[in-house]
Amino acid sequence: MVRRLLPTALARALATGAACLMAACSSTQPARFHSLAALPAAAPAASSPAAATPWVVDLGPVTVPAGVDQPQWVVRLPDGSLRVLEQERWVAPLRDELRGALLEALRQRTGAIDARTVPAPATSPVRVRLDVQRFETLAGQGAWLEAGWSMAPAGFACRVTLRESAGTGDALALADAHRRAVMALAERIGQSARDGRCPA
Repeated sequence: MVRRLLPTALARALATGAACLMAACSSTQPARFHSLAALPAAAPAASSPAAATPWVVDLGPVTVPAGVDQPQWVVRLPDGSLRVLEQERWVAPLRDELRGALLEALRQRTGAIDARTVPAPATSPVRVRLDVQRFETLAGQGAWLEAGWSMAPAGFACRVTLRESAGTGDALALADAHRRAVMALAERIGQSARDGRCPA
């Protein structure tokens, strides 16, 4: 009888532990906040020609999918389902956090100046409108970003799909993957502003 009960008890304990993890049993722990802005040590000033020639950008409100526009992380699990992680949060609603991080990345990578900080810019600002169609956190994998942007007065529009791996796949690695995706997006927007066309 004992020999039969031990495996059963062990199986139940393992099942309970797995269910606890999947149900976020650590909900009593304090929330951990993440930012999309690049860490200073990870984002040195760019040395590209674009960075040497400042330009003024008027970045409009950023649109993101409604399902992820919240501080809590929305994570896609390997089976395709979605889960909201209450303990892992962006420091602000996603569209606000993304816009601020993108402005900072444009400054660091392309020499851009926020039009709202310049009372009377010497040159007309480049108006950029960004529409994010996909902003996904893939559990154990990385970040997936699909976005389109338009440039005015140049009058053209571009699209890009970015995938960044997360290494260990934990929350800190996933947040870093998103930061790298934002940096890559900023570089492409800066390139399109400099060249007057979409990046190849």
